[in-house]
Amino acid sequence: MGDRPADIRVRDFLEVDCGLTADEAVAEANRCLGCKKPACVDGCPVNIDIPAFIGLIAERKFTEAALSIKTQNMLPAICGRVCPQETQCEVLCILGKKEKPVRIGQLERFAADEERRTGIKAPVKKAATGKKVAVVGSGPAGITAAGELAKEGHSVVMYESLHLPGGVLTYGIPSFRLPKDIVKAELDQVLSLGVEVKLNHFVGRSVPLDELLSYDAVLLGTGAGLPYFMGISGEHLNGVYSANEFLTRVNLMHADRFPEYDTPIAKSSRVVVVGGGNVAMDAARTARRMGAKVTLVYRRRAEDLPARLAEVHHAEEEGIEFITCANPTRILGEQVVTGIECIRMKMCELDASGRPSAVPINGDTFTIDCDVVIQAIGQGPNPVLVREIQGLERGRAGNVVADGDGRTAHPKIFAAGDVTTGAATVILAMGGAKKAAQSINSLLATR
Repeated sequence: MGDRPADIRVRDFLEVDCGLTADEAVAEANRCLGCKKPACVDGCPVNIDIPAFIGLIAERKFTEAALSIKTQNMLPAICGRVCPQETQCEVLCILGKKEKPVRIGQLERFAADEERRTGIKAPVKKAATGKKVAVVGSGPAGITAAGELAKEGHSVVMYESLHLPGGVLTYGIPSFRLPKDIVKAELDQVLSLGVEVKLNHFVGRSVPLDELLSYDAVLLGTGAGLPYFMGISGEHLNGVYSANEFLTRVNLMHADRFPEYDTPIAKSSRVVVVGGGNVAMDAARTARRMGAKVTLVYRRRAEDLPARLAEVHHAEEEGIEFITCANPTRILGEQVVTGIECIRMKMCELDASGRPSAVPINGDTFTIDCDVVIQAIGQGPNPVLVREIQGLERGRAGNVVADGDGRTAHPKIFAAGDVTTGAATVILAMGGAKKAAQSINSLLATR
């Protein structure tokens, strides 16, 4: 897809990727071989019939293509933008063995955008069953489960602790990567099925557990909103943020429009972002748009960066400085951040993830002057609700233990997404939520 020029896009929060034209989409769709045993489908966590929707695009049946996708995935415009197709469906495309694979993600995005332009059509809903399901959390897992259960005719109430729905789609992923009007359009489609959403409702606090357990079934999709920190000195200083807080202030609370919105963040001239994943790239690129010079510090090599290659490429184009094979040891300052001290790292044998272990080189330290430090080194499930519910089994990382179909140790409670796996991708959360919704539907059918 064509990208907006870096020197222009770095000044705003408008979408970077311009998308495919109709002619480009048809030409790309015609590259698909229509395999009888399409491996690409096996790589999709929600099992979209990829050859089917691509074939419809090739025939210029764009609305039909979108409807085909939505039989398995109600959030195609979102997934077309943020799914790591290069490591899922596209990596299994047979064309990729000799040339570039079919650009499945871009075609999914195109079909969804065309449907939104002409009018989104909600899926067919079955007759009411009289069963009531509570969904806790309105992020990717919650939205997906709510939509699947509503299609089956169940009455669904979705609880959201914040003042807008969408979870990480709203507060985590920046608008230049995922525009908020797209999130709203696809969420509205789910709500059109009769799903009720209760905002500013914190289950376990403002919503008592007795109310939650009065439903016929409960789906926990509360995500992984608990940020991790390195535990180094200076983390208490003004100007130190978790990526969660920084992105939430900008995406959901409009800190980029201060003082129009009274949600300030530290006014910065130089930011250091610690981490190498997609969240780190989002934080770095957001800080860049806020006017700062940005340096990203990552403890392994550039080729080990876990972020999507496209996001790394965009960050480099936008002027983000990368310092690899380095790790912070302390944050400098008395009351506010004035810098960060790092130590050089050497690479040793491969660890369980297949990447080289990073080991400090004693005495090889350096300092970066900065006034804001953003830590983007991962996050886990928020324990507030999980530890309140008796009968749930928790893993070592605080995650809810659930089987492959979303069943927990509690007979009425199911769980899906990051609350079970820890921080992962949007599409993996959706895949888990679909399985959990199927399990809930099977349970309700016996009652």
